[in-house]
Amino acid sequence: MKKLRIVFLGTPEFAVPSLDAIIEAGHEVAAVVTATDKPAGRGHKMIPSAVKQYAVEHGIPVLQPAKLRDPEFLDALRGYGADIFVVIAFRMLPEEVWAMPPMGTFNLHASLLPRYRGAAPINRAVMNGDAETGVTTFLLKHEIDTGDILRQESISIAPDENVGSVHDRLMALGARVTVDTLADLAAGTAVPRPQPDGQASAAPKIFREDCEIDLSKSRESVRNHVRGLSPYPAARITLHGVEMKVLEAVVADTRLQGRLYVECADGALELTRVQPAGKRPMSGSDFLRGLRI
Repeated sequence: MKKLRIVFLGTPEFAVPSLDAIIEAGHEVAAVVTATDKPAGRGHKMIPSAVKQYAVEHGIPVLQPAKLRDPEFLDALRGYGADIFVVIAFRMLPEEVWAMPPMGTFNLHASLLPRYRGAAPINRAVMNGDAETGVTTFLLKHEIDTGDILRQESISIAPDENVGSVHDRLMALGARVTVDTLADLAAGTAVPRPQPDGQASAAPKIFREDCEIDLSKSRESVRNHVRGLSPYPAARITLHGVEMKVLEAVVADTRLQGRLYVECADGALELTRVQPAGKRPMSGSDFLRGLRI
């Protein structure tokens, strides 16, 4: 297989296994482009992205541009002479960047495009109660998440699975699909195909207001809302004057003493694992016992 010279653009943990798989496959990663370091924790210590940490540990040059159209950044990027750019969980690129390499730029997206175009595809799939999701590699073009598909593979979502578990399985699948896509492109066997736009749906970024539980909905809808936001950023509700995250919930056809329930549009939902503000995660029963104490 032809070995490619690659610039890798990505930021979070989700992108790291793919970067590692690219190197393990024998390709040359000339540089990574990632987000600038961000302050975190009480001391506001500057923390590098997961991709930067991996790159530094493996001696790969790192670029962290504040602006992607900055002439110095574009000159540096051009200087690496990459055959292709690979993008995973990074921000939207201007044409000056994605059109630069001779073989173009492809993105790994954590959905079965054109379903769930946008920033939170894994959350939205679970929140909507989907039984299936997957990953897609596609060639970049002007409109976000609309380019021609290179590869696509699906996985099932278990009825009780939360977004954390689905994220981790897609992260592993994505690494394999990324390497397979590079093999197709290197061999000249890739056959890009247009996305069927009539099936498109959006997956906008999750904001705090998206996390609020709406008890006017069905209990299955609320349960999926909880699953799709657990463990992070977590669904939220205020009960007995206490704001809390809801990490697990189950449909309840009978009510037992000492359990924590909410009433939805069509019946009861038991909140089996919660995290009151400022406290550790606990069972709903422990939360109620604490109230009585």
